[in-house]
Amino acid sequence: MHRTRVKICGITNLKDAKFAEIAGAYAIGLVFYKNSPRYISISKAKEIVQNVTPHLNCVGLFVDEDKEYINSVLEQVELDILQFHGQESEQTCAFFNKPYIKAIRMNDDTSLPEEVEKYSSAKALLLDTYVEGLSGGTGKVFDWNMIPKNLKKPIILAGGLNVDNVKDAIKKVNPYAVDVSGGVEIEKGKKDPDKIKEFINETLNV
Repeated sequence: MHRTRVKICGITNLKDAKFAEIAGAYAIGLVFYKNSPRYISISKAKEIVQNVTPHLNCVGLFVDEDKEYINSVLEQVELDILQFHGQESEQTCAFFNKPYIKAIRMNDDTSLPEEVEKYSSAKALLLDTYVEGLSGGTGKVFDWNMIPKNLKKPIILAGGLNVDNVKDAIKKVNPYAVDVSGGVEIEKGKKDPDKIKEFINETLNV
């Protein structure tokens, strides 16, 4: 069984980024969605990306954003991966010639094999909980039994993960990675170093 990686999403400052890196995260998420409480400006994102090691994957998160804005971010911030949280088509996601993750909001009628076919060029699918009116960062867990075994695409598990449930999540789903934001925060946009360390340690003890 592979070791499940950890992505810390909603990083808004360099201090939190450095701590995630030191604690052993494989990636951080930078939210370029203006309606999010974890939104980050291009200049702040640039500062973070320039001051972490190349081993840490920097992921840029977008929600139904226009191509001009995404290109503007890419010109100034050296992102490794894009993450799309809206209704973007595969064509839109692949347009930027960058590896990308497609977020799927898990609903009762979500068919993951269909989503795998639909976004065949995605590096991975990130599974989050469907909540009306929210594009992610719901803080709610969905039914992990909805995830079929042996999907032909790496899975990043999100949605309400925290220190108390991440070990069970990994045992049940065996995802490529887990994605946490609110579960390691003091307040929205500000991470708790102790919770980050504890969360990552839990993933090592599965």
